Formats: sequence, structure tokens, C-alpha cells
Amino acid sequence: MTKHHASVETSEGSTPARAASAGVRKHFVLDTNVLLHNPQSIFKFAEHEVVIPLTVIEELDGFKKNNDETGRNARQVIRSLDGLREKGRLFEGITWNEQGGSIRIDRCDLSSPFALDLDQSDNRILGVAHALHRQGKRTIFISKDINARVKCDALGIPAEDFEADRVDAQWLRTGYVEVLAPGALIDELYTERQLPFERFADLPVSSRRGDEPGRLEAVPNEYVVLQDREDASHAGLARFLSDTGRLIPVTGPRKPVFGVMARNVQQTMALDLLLDDDVKLVSMIGPAGTGKTLLALAAGLQKTIREERFEKLLAARPIMPLGRDIGFLPGDKDEKLSLWMQPIFDNVTYLLSTRGGGREDAESRSVEQRLDQLMATGKLVMEPLTYIRGRSIPHQFMVVDEAQNLSPHEVKTIVSRVGDGTKIVLCGDIGQIDHPYLDASSNGLTHLIDRMRGYRLAGHVTLAKTERSDLASLAAEVL
Repeated sequence: MTKHHASVETSEGSTPARAASAGVRKHFVLDTNVLLHNPQSIFKFAEHEVVIPLTVIEELDGFKKNNDETGRNARQVIRSLDGLREKGRLFEGITWNEQGGSIRIDRCDLSSPFALDLDQSDNRILGVAHALHRQGKRTIFISKDINARVKCDALGIPAEDFEADRVDAQWLRTGYVEVLAPGALIDELYTERQLPFERFADLPVSSRRGDEPGRLEAVPNEYVVLQDREDASHAGLARFLSDTGRLIPVTGPRKPVFGVMARNVQQTMALDLLLDDDVKLVSMIGPAGTGKTLLALAAGLQKTIREERFEKLLAARPIMPLGRDIGFLPGDKDEKLSLWMQPIFDNVTYLLSTRGGGREDAESRSVEQRLDQLMATGKLVMEPLTYIRGRSIPHQFMVVDEAQNLSPHEVKTIVSRVGDGTKIVLCGDIGQIDHPYLDASSNGLTHLIDRMRGYRLAGHVTLAKTERSDLASLAAEVL
């Protein structure tokens, strides 16, 4: 399917797709969920006309009182439309850029024959697209509702998802690249402790996602897995530092990080990034059981409690249930939050146990007592992401779990809260998304990984191998 609107999401410059469609004015009818997903979506269609059915405005009015992200987005869209009223009448269409792009509210005159029940608001929105299509106008219905797009197809109307902020998840970078190298070069790297990138630039790439085959790029904080071209048992691992333009060898921590040791090369990369104070933003994705949350919390406890590099460890998760919600929960804020934060408690409890990093005082105090003390002293804080807007978070090690359930705007809001001296880690599984209008290509975590590539303050690793248990590994592979 041609993503017409993806090629015209900005008003600057020119693209081949735009040149090919020059002079062809399209009419994009936006569904309510698109505006709730991205309040700036009305300005993402450059020289074309955006049509907003009046029913959509009525639905936005119902969302504007919410205290969550949908409420904020609804209010922002309404304010944007109100600002456009100064330029003219919205029902007649208002040109908002130099390219002739316009925004118009359609009164939903549905007197023409229509196959669907117009008592339903979704069908009235579809009716606007149907009416424009019957007039011979090049109409495209934009919705994040799959069923609405299926209905459009049945009516013969082109329909697409909102693609302006989507990333091709199949080509999402992994954070590392594998190359075939001479054994002598690998040994020299570990002997000299650093080598110029130019020594590796012409080496053949054996595997990499998201880039042209055979090309090695100097991407800050990206790892290079060096495989001896003549000896399969001889290998090395390096990371590119943009400050020096050199590759440095990575061996991983020699001692356990709060009781945790890396079990595979990807976990070695993750710990290397997590323990590097110069890397302020770390993202990790991978299937369940690959160790994302455990590694992040272990590094956070190590840096906060043992090294005292940060004042506190802040762990946060989005409030997004799996399956049917159980409704209101009894108790105060802490009691309600404890159920949502149970996965965090499970990992911290393990790290504080004799199996984890709490051997030194395991005999004097129980795991529960040590956990209560950490929370009572403020060294460990667990919070929902609901109230993060407007905050400034300095000198903290912040872990955001299940970040795949956040929209790009929510991730931007969270990362922009980071204050001086704070390190933030976002982890999740883009294959397990519970948000109704997000998928592997449109969620905030994928968006962040794609946009932050090439910056020296950010690093990313994709974990592939399940290390939780043999059963978890089998389930991840065959189920």
C-alpha cells in the first residue's frame, strides 16, 4: 500500500514522492483515534486537505476532561483548531501553510445513500469519507482502527494507518554489528586498548539490520562483534566512541553487578552501557526473559547503593493492564501502585536475596526488611508515569519498564523530564504491546531507538536470547 501521507509529513524540502504527486490534491479524512494518538497529525499532510468530520469534534469533546494522555491530546487538538479560526471559517477550509495545505471541518451531510447504520458515530465519520469519494475527489481515510479501515475497503474507499511517526520494526537497529576480522587485528585491539575506526572501516559485515550489507558505519556507542575469519573460536567485542573516533575493547565487568553476571554477548553490551556514566540514555528491547529489567535494576542498585553515583533509583511503569482490567483497586496510592509494580518488586527481591547481590547482610535481615529500608530511606522509589508531566528529575538512575506501551509523545515527555546528572533506561518488548492504538512500528520505544541513533549520549542493545529459565526459553521459541 502506498503511504501517501508518510511522504508529505513536513512542509520543508522536497521528496521524489511529493514531486511525483505534484498537482494531485488529496483529501485526508482523519479518524478520532489519529488525533488522540498524535495531536499534531492535522499538520502532517503538507499541501493536501485535511478533513475532520464534525462527529470527531464531538468525540474529542468527550475525551477533553480525561486526565490521561488522551485528554491532553484532545485539548491540544481543540486549541489548535480554535487558533485556526482566526484565519477564517473552519467549515470553509483554512489554508495553514505556503504549500496550500488546508484544514476543514465537515458538517457530515449524509443525505446520500449509505450502507452503514448512521446512528453509530464511527459510521458517520466513514460517511464523510464516502461522500467525498462519491464526489470524485481523491479521498483517503486515515484511522488507527483496523475495523474502520476494513469497512472502508468494503466501501471502495482507500484507507490507511497514520504512518508519519512509524518506524519499520523489521529493520530496527540492534545496537551491534558483526564483522569478519583478521585475528591479529583482534589481538591488537585488546593489547592497545583502542584503535582508530579507519582500521575496521573496510572489514566485511557478516550481519546487520537496518543498513546496507557490507557497510560499516561509525555510529556512537554501537558495538562491533569481531569474528576471526580463520578461527571460529577467536572473537572480540568493541564499542565505537565518537569523542575519540576509536574502537575500544569491551570485556564486561569482572565482578558481579549486584549479584548479576552477563550470560551472553548482548547482556555484556547492555551492562557496558548501563554502567557507563557518560551514556545518559539506554534503550533495551527483547523478548520476555532476556534480562532487560533485571539488568537495568541491577545496574541501578549498583550505581545508587554501592557506588553512590546517584541519589536514588527510580523505577516506573505505564499503567496498562494485560487483557481485561479488574477495575478500581482498594487502598491508598501506595497499595494501588504495589500491584502494578509487582514485576519490579520481583526483580528487586531477587537482587536483594542471597542468590542476588545481598549476601553481605543476608543473615542479619530478611529480604523484605532490606527492601522496606531502601524504600523508607528514599534510595528506591517506585512511581507510575501518570504524574510525571511537569517534573524535573535530577541525579537519579531512572528505569522505565514496559516502555513499548508508551506513545512517541509520552516517551518524549518522560525523557524531557530528565534533569542534570540523571541516567534513564527504557526497556520493553515491542512484540508484546497492550495499548489498543500502538504496534511494533508506532510505539514510543521504537520511535526513540530510531531517532536517538548517532548521538553520543544514547546507546541501544537488542537482547535476543531468553535466560530466565529453560521453560521460558522454550515458550519464547515455540509459542
